[in-house]
Amino acid sequence: MTLVEYIWIDGTEPTPLIRSKTRVVNLSTMFTIKSFPEWGFDGSSTKQAEGGDSDCTLKPVYFCKDPIRSTRRETHYLVMCEVLDSFGQPHQTNHRAELRQTLKRAGKYKPYVGFEQEYTLYRERKDVPLAWFKDEPGPQGPYYCGVGSNHIYGRDLVEEHLKACLKAGLSIYGINAEVMPGQWEFQLGFRPGFGDDNCPIIASDQLWIARWLLYRIGEKYRIHVSLDPKPIDGDWNGAGMHTNFSTKAMRNTRRLAGRNVIYKAIEALQLKHEEHIAVYGADNDKRLTGAHETAPITEFRAGIADRGASIRIPREVYQKGGGYLEDRRPAANADPYQVVTILIKTICGIE
Repeated sequence: MTLVEYIWIDGTEPTPLIRSKTRVVNLSTMFTIKSFPEWGFDGSSTKQAEGGDSDCTLKPVYFCKDPIRSTRRETHYLVMCEVLDSFGQPHQTNHRAELRQTLKRAGKYKPYVGFEQEYTLYRERKDVPLAWFKDEPGPQGPYYCGVGSNHIYGRDLVEEHLKACLKAGLSIYGINAEVMPGQWEFQLGFRPGFGDDNCPIIASDQLWIARWLLYRIGEKYRIHVSLDPKPIDGDWNGAGMHTNFSTKAMRNTRRLAGRNVIYKAIEALQLKHEEHIAVYGADNDKRLTGAHETAPITEFRAGIADRGASIRIPREVYQKGGGYLEDRRPAANADPYQVVTILIKTICGIE
């Protein structure tokens, strides 16, 4: 018997929550995603249905090894699910379905995506990050990529999360302590040369699973993981989900061809700035102030190696003549499905 954790995104507003439950499944030695049975849940308890007609369906769409339950002798699984309504259609909260349809139309552009997920660690039942548990820490400066117990908070959880993501087979490629004490970041997405699936929907699935693993491992340490875009008011950095995006044409470095395509993409993004901000996470206005490595939420600008811009062109990309752009506007609590969908629609010209 195999233990399978069914994971889905609920209907909580303005920021949805991750839900999950366990099912015992009898898998054959040869199985695919279709081998995991559909399952139901009470939508009235997840803000996805009314009590009089509350049955919703979980449709498995992606799976990976469960790094928490698996042992040398037994392998268990995590399964990402789409939510279907009582008619068997994608639920209105199922933003993965829209991304799936968008990718069908954008296949020829061959988009790649990567995420830089920032998050903040809180002591359980406390409303301040770990660094504030006893006294307010000193000003920002020594914490980014810092070392030492007077600068770093929660490393045990962070290291265990990294190993869990690798054990699960997720495309994670780095971690670091962030500018605000008690805040961390992991990077996840397509890794050239690793044999990863370069499909943006897989990267988005994996980001949700990586978030689930953070919360789940946090239970062990009695630490709460927050994706709040502005955990502490004042002279402190917020938390974002910077999104790196490219198309095949943007990655073409011959005769600076990709650089020119990137410039055109930035022009398109500027015209759709408000539409993007609308799906880039709740309370993002508290983070995008024009300070702390952000551009004001009401403005749009791009720059080379400029972390105070809406869109950053990495210096290496500019010098090579092609590559990718970094959208620095998404908040830490943004839904990757929605972020990737609107980036593809805007940059690839898909309405």
